This record gives sequence, C-alpha cells and structure tokens, in this order.
Amino acid sequence: MRMRWRALSFGFALACGLASAAAQDYPARPVRIIVGFGPGSSGDIAARVLAQKFGTLFGQQFVVENRTGAGSNIATNFVAHAPNDGYTLLQGTVGNTINAAITPNLTFDLIKDFAPIALFSTQPNILVVHPAVGARSVGELIDLARATPGQLSYGSAGVGSGSHFFGELFNVMAGTKIVHVPYTGTAQALTDLLAGRLQVMFSPASTVLQHVGEGKIAALASTALRRASAAPELPTVAESGIPGFDTSGWFGLLAPAGVAGDVIERLARATAEAAKSPDVIAALRPQGYDMEDGSPAEFAAFIRNDLEKWARVAAATGLKR
Repeated sequence: MRMRWRALSFGFALACGLASAAAQDYPARPVRIIVGFGPGSSGDIAARVLAQKFGTLFGQQFVVENRTGAGSNIATNFVAHAPNDGYTLLQGTVGNTINAAITPNLTFDLIKDFAPIALFSTQPNILVVHPAVGARSVGELIDLARATPGQLSYGSAGVGSGSHFFGELFNVMAGTKIVHVPYTGTAQALTDLLAGRLQVMFSPASTVLQHVGEGKIAALASTALRRASAAPELPTVAESGIPGFDTSGWFGLLAPAGVAGDVIERLARATAEAAKSPDVIAALRPQGYDMEDGSPAEFAAFIRNDLEKWARVAAATGLKR
C-alpha cells in the first residue's frame, strides 16, 4: 500500500513538474486568438493590436482568426471545445454576455467552459441624436420620450446586438418607450440617423465623433461609468440622471476551461503590460478605446456582473433570440 502511495505521489509530482515546465516554455508555437466578428470590427481591431504586442512580448506569433456568425456564438463554441493547452484563445466581448442572456440552449456555458484571462480594453458608446430632435441633454431626451411614447426611434446593428440592448437598458432605466429599429449593421443605422430618418443611436465614439464635430448629429453623453477619453467634455449618462447606467463595449481574453494556471497568469501579465504600452495606447485611444488593467479573478467578476445586468434587461423586455 505504501509503495502504491509513493508511486501515485511520484506520478502526481511528475505531472505537476511537466505542467510547470510546459507553462515556462509557453508559447512554443503560434497561438490563435479567435474573434467572433469580421475584420475591421471593434473586437477585431483590439485583438490585432494585442496580438501584435504579444508577438513582441512573447517572441512568438499570435494570429487573429475571424470566425463570424450567430452574434459571435460560432467563435465562442469553437474555443469552448478547443484543446485546453493555451494555444486557442477567445476575444471576449459584450456580445458574449448578451448572447448568454437571450439565447436558450447554447452549446457552451460562458462561466463553466472558459477561464477568464484579463480585460484588455473598453470602448464607451456615445448617445447621439439627430439635431431635429431638439434635445441637448439626456434629461431633455428623457422628457421628450416620456411625453411622446413610441414617437422616437433608435437604431441598432441588429436584434440582439450590443446597440440593441444598450437602447433597451436605457428604456428600462429611464422609463421611456423609444422604438427599436434593427439594421444589418452600425453603418446602415448611422446613415439613416444622419439623414434624419432615425432619431437616436448608441454608437462607438470612433464612429460618430467626426459627425458630431461637423454638426450633423448631436452628442448628449457617453455611456460608460467614467467619461470617455475620446470625448472627456461629454458627461456620462450616469451623471445625467440615470445612476449606474453603463453600456461600454469591452474586449478581453478567455481560454478554454482547464488551461494551466501558470499559462493564464503569464497571459494576464502580458495583457496588463500591453494595455500600459505607449504604442498600444497610441494605436487604440484615438479610435475611442480606453485601456484596462486587472487580474483573471477581477475579469471573472466583471463577466458575472455583465451577465446579470443583461439577464435583467432580457427579463424586463422579454427579449429572446
């Protein structure tokens, strides 16, 4: 019995030693970062900047691979069932937490099937209106929407998209009935907003600030809890009468559950270093991204909080995919 125990102990120690050695050698070959949206999307841009920085920090190639479809569920499912060796990672976004809130019978569990690595960046949205609306503040927009329920409309990139849920969260928290109009993408919605066929929109700062500067649309507020670095003069929606309102887009790394803890920690430290790098900040901040920093545990808590928020919106609105 004692010999058997020694053999088991030796085997366990050997396995731990091999795992530790593998983690120290990581990455020994190219790593894939899977993005659920197409080239040029916000998540894709952030992932490519991070991948390039990782290549410098690790001395190994990090390759961005786009697997689009089903609101990023195809990419997420692919990574959930990938080998848990740290060589296939997911660019997580707010789309993941929204999908989990509104899509029944998913083929993966966002909490059980993934190991959060780190939050990399956020991209506050800007609440904009067509000038003809007449509102010049969040309070004025709320008053107008309450006085004319169903008369104003907001555009989104499609049913179940982040911009759809951002508008629904606004309706729930402000007690308004601004009508949702789904489009096939943000660009199409913005075209109608500029033409006055649409009154309201929640859009990334990089997409709308040029039009705001030209006076074609009016910016009322940014939608994160803190002011957007791309538009620090704008108050937040939370400052403007809806405490706690927060609809930032976010981008972070997740690995399949079971990836070695040492590998997760190495990636988390590299993500934090990348987020503080002047070249990364210079590449992303002008496009409306704010850099973030935090541990795997903090990112896990962030994801759970986001899941709970969108689940409440889904329950209040009855939205299901």
